[in-house]
Amino acid sequence: MNSSALLAAIASYDLRSCLISRSNKLLFEHYRNRSIPGEISKINSCTKSILSALICIAMDEGLLPAANTPISVFFPELDADPDPRKRAITLEHLLTMTAGFDWTEFGGQNSFPRMTRTDDWVRFALDQPMAETPGARMEYNSGASQLLSAILAQAVGNPVARFAEERLFSALDIRDYRWESDPKGIHTGGFGLWLRPSDMLAFGQLFLGNGLWQGRRLLSEKRVKISTQPYVTVNRPNRGFYGWHWWIDSFGPDELETREGSIAFTAFDYYYARGYGGQFIYIIPKLETVVVLTDDKRKKDRSEADVFRQSIAPILASAAD
Repeated sequence: MNSSALLAAIASYDLRSCLISRSNKLLFEHYRNRSIPGEISKINSCTKSILSALICIAMDEGLLPAANTPISVFFPELDADPDPRKRAITLEHLLTMTAGFDWTEFGGQNSFPRMTRTDDWVRFALDQPMAETPGARMEYNSGASQLLSAILAQAVGNPVARFAEERLFSALDIRDYRWESDPKGIHTGGFGLWLRPSDMLAFGQLFLGNGLWQGRRLLSEKRVKISTQPYVTVNRPNRGFYGWHWWIDSFGPDELETREGSIAFTAFDYYYARGYGGQFIYIIPKLETVVVLTDDKRKKDRSEADVFRQSIAPILASAAD
């Protein structure tokens, strides 16, 4: 891997951090300043992918039922809802953002900020009217993530953060973290987790290893595959597909054909966690590679470019040939 080319490629973005590992070996490490490696920061909606992993672990252990289980098992009040479509919502519908609620995260109804201004986020999410049949279409919904967090806490009999410490964080040596909660004390499912860049990398390497970490199995290979496969096509301006709180996409061949010269490139599929403001964890199984990007600049100071696809993926694709 050409570290000089990578440094040149990301220089203009002024990222907070950029870490790249291959076959669990750290090959590239860049920070804006020397204090960042030891500092936790918000990973925003990357929290969703970590919640998904915890859901998978709970399913592996039999603490949660199958993904096709209706959420009315956990929220029996839905049995009395006048809209029968709510009784058809399953765990998998929440995980794939296809529950069918009439929800616009930002803009339009501003569902997410309205939820955060209430004193009961779970009740707000459940009370939203239905727009369509569950499973019909993806609509990004952090309220669905909060429902999953509440379901997980109910199923395991402990706060989500404690379950994370016992089943995931301790094994990955994640000891310094922060996880925000809603007004009812339920840990935020869609955002609110603070980690170090190296912690994000370790989480990505766990998935690259199909749930195996330093010889210890933390979640089943079956559940890793299920949770990161494409379930639904995402809406524009997003691209690719969505899984169980993971985004899924591919690089090439279109991007590769536009590049000059006789250099050979390797096209690849990848899946990733994505958080507002430039927080990413990319897993590229074909290249045995994990990429972590973090940023902390205000929106007006932050580049709108897709840093990974435009500046990092081409170098990875050429180096892999």
